Amino acid sequence: MYQLYELCNAAWVPFLPWLHASATFLSALENAPMAAPATHLAAGCQLLVRLCKRYPKRPFGLTQVSIDGHQVAVSEAVVLDKAFCRLLHFERATTYRHPVVLLVAPLSGHHATLLRETVRAMLPDFDVYLTDWRDARQVPLAEGAFHLDEYVDYVREFIGYLGPDIHIVSVCQSTVPVLAAVSLMASHGEPTPKSLTLIGGPVDVRRDPTVVNTLAFNKSLDWFERQMIDTVPSMYPGAGRRVCPGFLQHLAFIAMNPDRHLKSHLNYYFDVAAGKTESASMHQCFYDDFNAVLDMDAEYYLESVRVVFQECRLARGIWRVHGEHVRPGDIRSSALITVEGEHDDICGRGQTRAAHDLCTGIDDSRKHHLTARGCGHYGIFSGARWCTRIYPRIRALIYGYAA
Repeated sequence: MYQLYELCNAAWVPFLPWLHASATFLSALENAPMAAPATHLAAGCQLLVRLCKRYPKRPFGLTQVSIDGHQVAVSEAVVLDKAFCRLLHFERATTYRHPVVLLVAPLSGHHATLLRETVRAMLPDFDVYLTDWRDARQVPLAEGAFHLDEYVDYVREFIGYLGPDIHIVSVCQSTVPVLAAVSLMASHGEPTPKSLTLIGGPVDVRRDPTVVNTLAFNKSLDWFERQMIDTVPSMYPGAGRRVCPGFLQHLAFIAMNPDRHLKSHLNYYFDVAAGKTESASMHQCFYDDFNAVLDMDAEYYLESVRVVFQECRLARGIWRVHGEHVRPGDIRSSALITVEGEHDDICGRGQTRAAHDLCTGIDDSRKHHLTARGCGHYGIFSGARWCTRIYPRIRALIYGYAA
């Protein structure tokens, strides 16, 4: 399938400049007798270009932030460079000393740039570090395989690098390995982060199962290996690596909500035709990130399906990382904050909140839960509701444990 995918993309490449040029030409005919049909043809050409082109990983583009009314320059620095992940620091040119936050992006098909709005919101109030996961097709085979246990190791190493006086914010898939990493640190008697925020994650997928959970329950691991695993072609640095290709993950994302995505693309067509540039631009910004996907190492992907979604090992208290038992009940000094979306169709209600039942060592006064009304999965870490309703409450809670 990977070879066929590359062939199809290669077949479209010669037509995309022509379609783009046609859209530009037709858009310029606004005063011509055939202006109305021309604008619709132009919109159709633009939509076709967006449906057929490849989407590379976009830059974060966060170059400045407003702190107390002053514009402060922001630059990206790679502070740790691992085979499968870079730890990024968004350095602010300021003497302000704000709490340090390690933002752990999910490794589930999208690039960490999907959290651009999450980072943007946090930069005025926190010193932000971010896990920037690499596309597995870009990792040479000589680097070896990447396992779920290595994910946990990476998180522990990043926490060790930044020190215990930090706050962790994890999103979606990352909540499970993050909770495991902090649990193992606590079991070893190591200082744990001051607060642990879990946003929309599959801590216990047995609660309010979604389409994603049902698929994992109903299919065998052999099925996932046959249908979702392929080999990176020779034109990439990771040639020969077994991966779950990003394009298959993207198809799965679309298949979960085909009506919603169809409606969104139709609205984009009509917005372009009507000259509604602001609405069209919002569509483009979201889908430029949503359509940019990465390959995941096959071992990591299959282990995640088995451990998290099929066997629910963390929730059942039977997960072992490198043979060591993961015990969330050993966490005592960290505060726990969980966030769920009322209409989340990827992580159902109660799946993230389940962490409260697992972290028995944390006093109830240090446990907090937020349910974001009217929010789907992506709305709990990006968009208007994230900026105006969710983030201010998370910020206040984290600052309550920052002293």
